[in-house]
Amino acid sequence: MRVLVVEDERNLADAIVRGLRRQGMAVDVAYDGDAGHEMVFITRYDVVVLDRDLPGMPGDRICADIVASGALTRVLMLTASGSVADRVEGLQLGADDYLPKPFAFDELVARVRALGRRATPASPPVLAAGDLVLDPAKRVVTRGGAPADLTRKEFGVLEVLLKADGAVVSSEELLERVWDANADPFTTTVRVTVRTLRRKLGDPPLIETVVGSGYRIPRGSAS
Repeated sequence: MRVLVVEDERNLADAIVRGLRRQGMAVDVAYDGDAGHEMVFITRYDVVVLDRDLPGMPGDRICADIVASGALTRVLMLTASGSVADRVEGLQLGADDYLPKPFAFDELVARVRALGRRATPASPPVLAAGDLVLDPAKRVVTRGGAPADLTRKEFGVLEVLLKADGAVVSSEELLERVWDANADPFTTTVRVTVRTLRRKLGDPPLIETVVGSGYRIPRGSAS
């Protein structure tokens, strides 16, 4: 899941970013409204965690522009005011959810995950190919019933490939969906991660390389 945090309180923004990354999400951050607005329309995000009171372009305007664009991006609006009138106004602007400060981080994570599911086409609660099973909710992968010990990035790559349902996924798309804006687009990190993932998943290999195009896990991969 790709998330953008737009929050001018740097300590809070950085804490949210660190916490969401620990949950296996690819997270970018903007500390003012102008930067946040630009990033929203450069990268395809699943969820934007958006402070309402921002320097530069206000959060209300960013939210309205996201809605007007027709993007599937979901907006979780944050505000220091927890009044009912403020919540209603935020939702009327087109925000998908509204969370007053201060908030419990576990609640933020739950809301971001719920919005992320709404931002992408529905997929089965458990993803499988042959004897390989990935449970996104429990963040568990098994092959032939044996657990596979994957890093967050390896898990993310595998999840994207399984959700593609046999379609080819390019290295560029994997980099966009699993890593964040700090990733070097010319790096070999995707190739290295796929190679390590293949080794950990064992034989027979499930991930195919489509030369010049990317990677895929064919439908109905044999167990």
